[in-house]
Amino acid sequence: MTSTRPDPSPDESPLILDAQGQPRSRLYGDVYFSTEDGLAESRAVFLQGCGLPERWAERRDFTVAELGFGTGLNILALLDLWRRTRPAAGRLHIFTIEAHPIEAHAAAQALSAWPELAALQERLLGRWPGRRRGFHRVDLADLHACLDVAVMEAGPALAGWSGQADAWFLDGFSPAVNPQMWRGEVLEKVAARTAPGGRLATFTVAGAVRRGLQEAGLEVAKRPGHGRKRERLEAWRSDSPAATEAPRPRVAVIGAGIAGAAMARALRALDVDVQVFDAQGAGAGASGNPAALVTPRLDAALGALAGLFAQALDRANALYGEVPGAILSRGVLQLAQQSRDPERFAKIAAADLFEPGALTLHDAMQSTAWAGEPAGTGLMQHAACVVRPSAVLEAWLGPVSIADLGEIEATDGGWALTTTDGAVCWQGEAVVVCAGHGAVRLVESLPLQAVRGQISVAADLTSSGVAWGGYAAPSPEGLVFGATHDREDTDSGLRPGDHQRNLETLATALPDLAAQVHAASLSGRASVRAVTPDRLPLAGGMGNGVYVLGGLGSRGFCLAPLLAEHVAAAITGVPSPLPADMAALVDPDRFRQRALRRAGGRPE
Repeated sequence: MTSTRPDPSPDESPLILDAQGQPRSRLYGDVYFSTEDGLAESRAVFLQGCGLPERWAERRDFTVAELGFGTGLNILALLDLWRRTRPAAGRLHIFTIEAHPIEAHAAAQALSAWPELAALQERLLGRWPGRRRGFHRVDLADLHACLDVAVMEAGPALAGWSGQADAWFLDGFSPAVNPQMWRGEVLEKVAARTAPGGRLATFTVAGAVRRGLQEAGLEVAKRPGHGRKRERLEAWRSDSPAATEAPRPRVAVIGAGIAGAAMARALRALDVDVQVFDAQGAGAGASGNPAALVTPRLDAALGALAGLFAQALDRANALYGEVPGAILSRGVLQLAQQSRDPERFAKIAAADLFEPGALTLHDAMQSTAWAGEPAGTGLMQHAACVVRPSAVLEAWLGPVSIADLGEIEATDGGWALTTTDGAVCWQGEAVVVCAGHGAVRLVESLPLQAVRGQISVAADLTSSGVAWGGYAAPSPEGLVFGATHDREDTDSGLRPGDHQRNLETLATALPDLAAQVHAASLSGRASVRAVTPDRLPLAGGMGNGVYVLGGLGSRGFCLAPLLAEHVAAAITGVPSPLPADMAALVDPDRFRQRALRRAGGRPE
């Protein structure tokens, strides 16, 4: 449920069971639902009230939004109906808001009254969203559904959501005890995010709610209530939805590294016809390294930038965890390098942008135990991990067409890709450029800078995941450490001198480990990454069907899975998993907009 009241202490659940076994809010005293007929009420008030399942018949994409996720009962009722009546090619997109999330075990206890939903409960509870502030994505692929849960107040959540709901479940606690959720500003945002022909349903008929919905431009009517409640409320937009939905576009993905692989996975999850192209094949660049760290950029300002990396880390962890053999180790220790780092680390660890306990400040003794040799204060990133890139690319890329592309050319119906000898090798409606620094050859306006990085690999040695100015990580080939960072250098040949530089970097943090390395036996790889002037990625449209996912720098394995879903949503017109403020951070057009502002113009 949503409110402005403070959360209970970490040891207290927002949900308690009263003497009659009813799930009740610790904050408000109101019940989440009746254990006698809560499911029947959900079906009558929200499903029937929104005209379901009739309204999703013949639809490919249908979006349901909710104020007040609570125990998830409404969503379970919705999913139960969806699995029985889903159109053959239908996909269900769900967005729900909860300011005071409960734990999965508390939800399971409350939902145990309906064993007929046990199978669905198991699916949802096994993927239950966490408590960090922000958007959480829950995949329900076997149900052809996707759930986004916004853990925050209703106002910011609605301001950040990009979707348009075909149906709304307004199920906060009673306006008498939780008036904040039902205030006019919230209802205006609800109306603004209602699709043409969309319908809303709620249990309350409070006058303030009726007036708020009407003032927001919706038609409102009372309907017969359920059980002991005499009346309920329905509202709707009086216009009609589009008669037909645009077909899914055919999409070319250029690049077969982690950006291209994540892009292919995200598009195929939305039933898009994807063809991947690369001049050399899978993992030719940095994504071909034997190991990759999945760590967030640590930003003590705790704003949208920090939130972006926290959400990306969660999403990457969830998706890599589904790929057999992808995760090599869990946990990465970030060692302090400056005197101010321990204070920064403590502030970040205490922030609600990460899951409780996901980050902890380690003293020298704890850091030493992790690193295996004397080490100072560090930030233990329990949610970070080390992955095997080849496993991820193999699982996500699919077939890769080897082609030396020349241009992206506009056609009457979309775009064509040509090879360097002028032959057309693909035609379709959208192109996503995921080619690292090579993207500038295809889209000249991209503000990308080349950065060469060489890693070193010492066979027969290993390490826990540790990062500082450099990093050390385990891999199937041995200890991976490095990496060099040379701007405007595009040479991918190995350099013995760079192995020595990496060894010197390793010795600054882990001298005992460095002493075990035999420099003459080192192997490694060199590759060229791409960064932007503000060191933030590019993820979004360039206009007219060309998109980009790039500028990921050294954080590609953290950022790519989430940002690929954001780009895929833009291509297909479904809701993005990214809040608006984070989407603005990665918008490829941001540099042009900033230049307009500096010149005194008005951003578009």
